[in-house]
Order: sequence, then C-alpha cells, then structure tokens
Amino acid sequence: MARSSLTPQISGNIIEFVKANEMREGQHLPLQMLADAFRVSRAPIMSALRSLESRGIVRAEPNRGYFLAVDGESLNASRPESPKDSDGDEAIYFRIAEDRFSGKLEERVSESEMMRHYDLPRSRLLKILHRIADEGWVERLPGNGWSFRQTLTSRQSYQDGYTFRAVIEQQAMLLPSFKPDPEGFRRARQIQTELGQGGYETWSRAEIFKANNEFHEMLVACSHNEFFLDAIRRINRLRRLIEYHITIDRSRLPRQTAEHLHILDLIEDGRRNEAAAFLYTHIMGASRIKTPQV
Repeated sequence: MARSSLTPQISGNIIEFVKANEMREGQHLPLQMLADAFRVSRAPIMSALRSLESRGIVRAEPNRGYFLAVDGESLNASRPESPKDSDGDEAIYFRIAEDRFSGKLEERVSESEMMRHYDLPRSRLLKILHRIADEGWVERLPGNGWSFRQTLTSRQSYQDGYTFRAVIEQQAMLLPSFKPDPEGFRRARQIQTELGQGGYETWSRAEIFKANNEFHEMLVACSHNEFFLDAIRRINRLRRLIEYHITIDRSRLPRQTAEHLHILDLIEDGRRNEAAAFLYTHIMGASRIKTPQV
C-alpha cells in the first residue's frame, strides 16, 4: 500500500510534469511512465492519480487508465492541492472531523452507517473518505468498513506533541547530514509568500494546515534521516483533528509565514545554529497560542 504521506508530493510532481510537457485535455497518463519518471513504484502513482481524480484534474477510464481532464496550462502547482469540489463537501469533511474528535463516530464505521448519518450517496461519501485516507487519519478495512486512526485528543497530549516537534525539528536541522534542498526551499518560499500575502484570508483550514505541515516536513527531510522524518509525519497526522477543532486565528498567519521565511533566510546565509534555535522558539510559540483552546 502506498504511504499516504507521499500522495501530495507525487500529485504535485505529476502536475509539474503535465505543465512542463504542455499536455492537453484527453492525453493519456501511463502508470508505468510516471513511475519511471519519478523513480517510485506504481502504488504511490496510483494513490496520487486517485487524489487528482477527486480534484477533477484527471479522469479514470475502465481498462484504459487515467487521462487528463483539463489542459496543463490551466493548472497551478504552486498552491497546495485542494481536494474539495464544493462547499458542501468541505462542510461534510469538517463534520466528520468534528464528530470523530468529539467521539460521536466510533473507531470503526461502515459506509452504510456514514451514508445514513450524513445523508450522502456512496460515491460522494467515498470521495470524501479517500481524501481523509490520503491525509492519514482513516484507513479502509476489508469490505465496506473504515477505521479511524489514533489522534491527539487531550490538551496535555497536544502540548506534548508540540514539545516533541520542537526538539526533533531543531535537532534534525543540526545533524551533520542536513543539507538544504534548493527546489524544496523555492517551493516553500512561494507557498509561504502566497499564504502571507492574502492566502491566509481565503484558503481553507485544511489548505493552511497542509501548507505549514509541508514546510516543516520539508525542513526535516533535509536532514536525510528517515527516522526523524517518519517521527514528524506521525505526529503531524496525530494532531490533524485537534488542529481542525481549534478556531483558527487568521490574523497571526502573516507573522507565522514571515517566521518561516526568516528560517529559510538564516539557513541559506549559513547560519544554521541560529535557524535551529529560532525554529524551536517558533514552534513553542505556536504551542502557547493554541494549547489554551484545546
């Protein structure tokens, strides 16, 4: 099974590939060709294509594979992907998140139960559930069942999670193996700049969470230590629901993005020790702001 954490990255890679090759609506996207191009197995490519299908970017044809549903020139790969197709789907998505967080949804549920509870046809429910599965807080069971994964639910566990992140991310940056990723930095600058210059007013909570998660995971990935990266990905998955439960203070986001950009500046100036210290302070500052709401 493909790791859900790879899906956003591979989805973005596919979009970049489509744009770079000026592909047009209706063109075929062969599975093996994409797997070879990105040097991954077919499983993460399939997961990414399903994600792009839910966004209306590609379409699946039985026994034929995936085809572009839009022209490549119409795609914008810089902004975090938005799986929503409508305000209605977004509302249901957050209802499921809130119901799970409050305990209204059991750990294991059937599609039939959820269809009745949310008054949804199966096709629409599955689209939303596949989005949640891509984000890592639910997984499909054999048959028509789904199982929600463990999440942070208490104030103390949430605070402990921030402390864990601050220590791990700081130390990852200080490892001898840490090496900046020029393309990752470029993309992070673009996304954080867009978020700070107006995106914070219009992007959904899920998009904002995703943009900031990807920034921190990108930095940890520069350590080239899979244990550090896996640890951060796990804690980010665990805290997702509690983050959605908190009332987002959009007014603080421009400062947050400015701090993210400052971290990149320090690293690129060769001041990695300063960057690591600032990163620790940045994360613990966010913890002090958010924890009282839990």
